[in-house]
Amino acid sequence: MANCNLYVPKMGCASCVAKIEKAFGQSAKSVSATVNLADKLVLVSGNIASDTALEIIKSVGFDAELVIDAKVAAEQKAADEAKEYRLRMIQAAVGLGLGVPLMLWGLLGGEMMVNNQAQQWAWGAVGVLTLLVMLLTGRHFYQGMWRAIKAKSANMDTLIALGTSAAWIYSMMVVVAPNWFPADTRHVYFEASVMILGLINLGHGLELRARGKTSEAVQALLGLQASTAIRITDNGDEQVSIEQLQLGDRLRLRPGDKVALDGEVESGQSLINESMLTGEPIPVAKTQGDKVNAGTVNANGSLIYKVTAKATDTKLAKIIELVQQAQISKMPIGRLTDKISAYFVPVVVMIAIISSLVWYSFGPQPALSHALVVLTSVLIIACPCALGLATPMSIMVSVGRAAQLGVLVRNGEALQTASKVTTVVLDKTGTVTQGAPELTDIMMLGDWMLGDQMLDDSLLNESVSVNKNQSDQHALLRNVASLEQHSEHPLASAIISKAKADGLVLVEPEHFTNYQGKGISGQVNDQQYSVGNVSLMQQLQITAAENCELLSKEFAGQAKTPIFVAVDKQLVAIMAIADPIKTDALEAISAMKAKGLKVVMLTGDNQITANAVAQKVGIETVIANVLPEQKQAKVLELQQAGEVVAMVGDGINDAPALVSADVGFAMGSGTDIAIESADFTLLSSRLMVINDSLALAKASMSNIKQNLFGAFIYNSLGIPVAAGLLFPFTGMLLSPVVAGAAMALSSLTVVSNANRLRRIKLN
Repeated sequence: MANCNLYVPKMGCASCVAKIEKAFGQSAKSVSATVNLADKLVLVSGNIASDTALEIIKSVGFDAELVIDAKVAAEQKAADEAKEYRLRMIQAAVGLGLGVPLMLWGLLGGEMMVNNQAQQWAWGAVGVLTLLVMLLTGRHFYQGMWRAIKAKSANMDTLIALGTSAAWIYSMMVVVAPNWFPADTRHVYFEASVMILGLINLGHGLELRARGKTSEAVQALLGLQASTAIRITDNGDEQVSIEQLQLGDRLRLRPGDKVALDGEVESGQSLINESMLTGEPIPVAKTQGDKVNAGTVNANGSLIYKVTAKATDTKLAKIIELVQQAQISKMPIGRLTDKISAYFVPVVVMIAIISSLVWYSFGPQPALSHALVVLTSVLIIACPCALGLATPMSIMVSVGRAAQLGVLVRNGEALQTASKVTTVVLDKTGTVTQGAPELTDIMMLGDWMLGDQMLDDSLLNESVSVNKNQSDQHALLRNVASLEQHSEHPLASAIISKAKADGLVLVEPEHFTNYQGKGISGQVNDQQYSVGNVSLMQQLQITAAENCELLSKEFAGQAKTPIFVAVDKQLVAIMAIADPIKTDALEAISAMKAKGLKVVMLTGDNQITANAVAQKVGIETVIANVLPEQKQAKVLELQQAGEVVAMVGDGINDAPALVSADVGFAMGSGTDIAIESADFTLLSSRLMVINDSLALAKASMSNIKQNLFGAFIYNSLGIPVAAGLLFPFTGMLLSPVVAGAAMALSSLTVVSNANRLRRIKLN
């Protein structure tokens, strides 16, 4: 097995993450693990069997389960968390139910010392009751410490278990043998043990509830998947589960039904709501030959479609997988946190021991009591929960929010880089424009005629008639469109669509050659056609008519792309193609500029056409007439000038530039190669989504820094205060109970702060 996902329900802190990743790193050079603490998932990459991966997890003290079905795993995780939430709240209620009365007893003047036999019996009974409550409310912490000891490591559970046990053991020793202790140190701390466990369980319970909201985006995507479909068979329609469907099956889509699997419409027409995948609110018309995607919802029409993808290969399945992988991924800033956390627990234990020894040796009386308070407080307040959750919680929420906007984020590192972008480079066709160009003009040159190739009825579909003036134009269009069938250039579709709209029947060319970035040539009906830009005409040594340059500039000035057509080395026509500008392009580019971003248009189109489009949308810097490798070179030039570049494109020719850019944005309507090359995939065609993505990236980094600052400050200040640094100035020591409450509160604060990203305004 190359990769596998493992669910590890008992992971609790950043040191757990470090242990697991280190264990896999030491197992083999080709194996690595990425841990998502917030979702308790481990993505194992490399040549490793799932059984081996499970054994490695077990060797560091954790039980794990192999994730096979994402939907089933998400449902199991939700059920586990709901069960754990109920348990933690019960444990919190029991712990606080005993701890609060004991604390109030002491605060209201009740005796907390053991000075006679009656007090021994009374506090002995309280001690036994406390032990039972500790086992009931803190068993998972003590089990976690034992697993860590067996794995020769330490974790958050270690700190909690040591702190609460130390308080209880000291108190029971005072009860059993008060004469061993000086009179002024015979204080019991039973309330501290149960109060700490109660407060931490309460914090964990509230944290679980808040944390559950972070994965709502993936859960919503998983909920889009249909469970059944209506299959058309020779014996009539039958309702089957999607697991039973095969490629090529014909399915009936009734009004209001979800599309079960990706497919192609065979008959019928309807409107499909694709907003859950693309973020676009307007339903899309579907008819014969159109693609439909799993999870989208049919409106009032009825369709019959053929299955073209298995359940694991649908667009929705790939989106879910990409979102989950991105949520598991790490940012560079997160890796630093993990390294610190790996050494954090052992260092804290040493600080706690040294601090307590200093207090016992040099502190004021009662020295033993003070030493115990310091030991317990340092261990409890130092738990690195908040530190371990600071980065992954923000990544999870950000990636989920992006998915709701119609943006797929490949990894957390892309988010961090996107927050620093200074220049946005936009491809023209399919990015600034709609990518659905239209053939607007055919300019015939000179007195050229097709001679014996004159249009006849065999070249037309039924019910189509032309006059003699249209004959040459139609024949030319038919032959050029026949050749363009083999081209992947976006402009080819405009010529083909026009030919089909005019009822022309296309034929197969006898030869076909593609000139990358320039055009195509081939033989149709025994004539050699060359179709492309001026560069292609020059390369093939085709002499242009005297007014071609002027006509070309005239078209380009209208934001129309001129396409030259030559037959047998003779230039015969110019076709003009216009690509409508996206409706939100001006607004989106204005918003980018308002945020201080430089916007550059980078296109293979000619300079005049590019300038005309750029002028309409407010772009000042235009780089035109560039080949794919030149696009990449221009991106590298901008980077060398100190810019952090985001490249936005949709075609194969954009792939090198998308890879080279600091951050690549692929339009979801683009090619698979472009999408695979990008860090962000935009399922929506709106340019404003790019703006939203960059704003979300900035907000995410700001949120992570807030979390890390809070966590580091909390631990940096909390540990010295717990160790008694302020005692010489205030005469007070931090209570272990207050330390426990503060620790729980810090984790809850991190989770709550991360969840703000779900509602933050991006524009």
